Amino acid sequence: MKPEDLLSITVTSLNPESNILFNRGYIQPPGAMGGSNIRQGAGNEAEGYLVDDEGYVVLPVLGRVKVGGLTRNEAKVLIREQLDEYLQEPIVEVRYLNFRVFVLGEVGSPSVVTVPDDDVTVIEALAMVGDMTIYGKRENVLVIREEDGVRKMARLNLNSRKVFDSPFFYLHQNDVVYVEPDKAKVAGTGFIRRNWGFAVGLISTAFLLLRAF
Repeated sequence: MKPEDLLSITVTSLNPESNILFNRGYIQPPGAMGGSNIRQGAGNEAEGYLVDDEGYVVLPVLGRVKVGGLTRNEAKVLIREQLDEYLQEPIVEVRYLNFRVFVLGEVGSPSVVTVPDDDVTVIEALAMVGDMTIYGKRENVLVIREEDGVRKMARLNLNSRKVFDSPFFYLHQNDVVYVEPDKAKVAGTGFIRRNWGFAVGLISTAFLLLRAF
């Protein structure tokens, strides 16, 4: 999880009355610590918890909880452990509300895709933009990922069963998926392929787009 991620965090336990205090519909008293990062929607219902620049969310009763750098499951475990002091057998559900990926290149409709769940694969993301065009190279789909300020790249062969074993098959928040044109498209347009130069240019463009949203 990173700053600016918007999270849905819900809590349930064996005590329904106590659950109210720990969920986003709970209105904190004036002056209570940290209510500023709960985004309120119509009817004073919170829309989600925003991860701040230091990686914290502020939860009712618990206060500041650091989720920056954690996976969704790790965040669930951390919050559940802190709730053990207050609730009997708490269950925590954490979901992204602004999970998005960028799908570019030889696809039906290149765009930024916002998905309802973070459990999305490269194949599912491609389907959301109208799949590849007839010129897309299924054996060489590029995925670009930024983790801890480091950009990583992987090329996936969607025609191979091995693709399911790749850590890039399931996409992360703000991943960029690029479908390269095949040789027929390259020859027809006079496109000159420069492997590294092309990759560097693509990465720069994609992450400039990312920061613009």
